[in-house]
Amino acid sequence: MALLMSVGASSAPNTLSPEEKSAGWILLFDGKSMKGWVDPHKKTPPGDAWSIEDGCLKATSKPRIREDLFTTRTFRDFELVFDWRISPAGNSGVKYRIQDHFFVLPREPKEKFEASVQRTLQHRTKRRPGEGEDYVVGFEYQLTDDQANPDARGNPKHTAGALYDMVAPATAAAHPAGDFNHSRILLRGNHVEHWLNGVKVVDSSLDASDAMAGIEKRWSIVPVVYGMLLKQPKKDCPISLQNHGDEAWFRDIKVRR
Repeated sequence: MALLMSVGASSAPNTLSPEEKSAGWILLFDGKSMKGWVDPHKKTPPGDAWSIEDGCLKATSKPRIREDLFTTRTFRDFELVFDWRISPAGNSGVKYRIQDHFFVLPREPKEKFEASVQRTLQHRTKRRPGEGEDYVVGFEYQLTDDQANPDARGNPKHTAGALYDMVAPATAAAHPAGDFNHSRILLRGNHVEHWLNGVKVVDSSLDASDAMAGIEKRWSIVPVVYGMLLKQPKKDCPISLQNHGDEAWFRDIKVRR
């Protein structure tokens, strides 16, 4: 509890207190620039999924190129804290222990998303498209409007704070859409904790059989994706903020190894 209070004690958003600096915290967002992030605006063609607004990194609504925002640094075991808010009925997430990412080929009529991923991996290209969707293979801390988002309403493993598709939160702890929430991810080896507004909502292992059951069910038709998540060949990975097509805001993003 003292640690959580310490992390939240900065005098202003997007800054580190002297106590946080001495404890090894790293500020990942300065409130005004893309420093520390892979800037999609500098890619060719330039990305339009992210902007900076009122001291927040903002996922834009329905961008032409829908893609995550990645840290330039990589992390293995870490503690991450951040504030976030979601638009009404919105969906977003924070991904970690990322194994891969790629632009998914346009979906064919009546084709499920997972089938389009399988087709993409069979015909993989490094070309950056002028429009489309980037898919990130990793583990996700789910951010959503639990009251109005249809994905959240239909599956407890898709609600705010969940280890997406794997572990439902132990209790509902999110604030209403439009209000800021405070989240924390603690990762040591394969053990992970998700905290939401001071409540521990997930305490699990990334390779636990009951947690992996959800991954196996979803990705059985894409064995490459399932294998990456099961074996995690990459341990030192960036952290990403997800653009899921809805507006989402992130601030006070801090990490320590």
